Amino acid sequence: MGAELPLACTVRGCGAPLARGARAFACARGHAFDVAKSGYVNLLQPQDRRSLAAGDSREEVEARARLLAAGVGAELGLELERRVGALGLARGALAVELGSGSGERLAALARAFGLVGVGLDLSSAAAEHAARRFPALTWVVTNADRRLPLLDESVALVLSIHGRRNPRECARVLAPGGHLLAALPAPDDLLELRARVQGQGLERERAGAFLAEHEALFELRARSVAREPSRLGREQLRDLLAGTYRGARWSAAAAIEALEELEVTLASDVLVLVRR
Repeated sequence: MGAELPLACTVRGCGAPLARGARAFACARGHAFDVAKSGYVNLLQPQDRRSLAAGDSREEVEARARLLAAGVGAELGLELERRVGALGLARGALAVELGSGSGERLAALARAFGLVGVGLDLSSAAAEHAARRFPALTWVVTNADRRLPLLDESVALVLSIHGRRNPRECARVLAPGGHLLAALPAPDDLLELRARVQGQGLERERAGAFLAEHEALFELRARSVAREPSRLGREQLRDLLAGTYRGARWSAAAAIEALEELEVTLASDVLVLVRR
């Protein structure tokens, strides 16, 4: 984790810059946040969590990581690289991901383009997993739905990859001309799996609502779709279920156990927006 990152203190009413010490981040007002042995820092305040087990569980994080390691979702990764490459960011530019999960997406982009990466996630299990695998980046436990722990106009690129959204805060932390790159489940994403576990595969369009939510602060610059048919075996279908359907996963387990494999469509609407 770098000493010059524009992290901001999350103690209520503070917001002062955080400086990295040997074992902690601290602000000039004396607020300090220890760095965990695995390498992440927890900036989450008590009022910003809904439970002691906030965010995704270790099992959910590891399920998604296994899928990415097996190449599931590779087309989205390629499309994200294409879109970031087209932005022409300078080496050393700061990229921040909201809901960074197991960290692979941010780490791949940082490596490909020489970016400084900061991953924000509500789950300490996710931050720990990412910090152990990608120690060159900074991993922060925080609630991205609240105030982002970053200084004003300090970020070149914000990423939201099937993750959180916070238009006002994204606009605050982005430098003038900074970009927001978002990937949302497309209408046919996991259509076959949803048909199996829910009894029907209704298509749901999300991009329109996302753009309406951001239009006051952002302008759409590019839009594309990453679509990937994947034939998945039972173990991978379990992982996909574990990382996707919170309420339905246990009741749907029998439907998955009855399958040897299933052709599943992974599809994402990819949107590039610039701060107005």
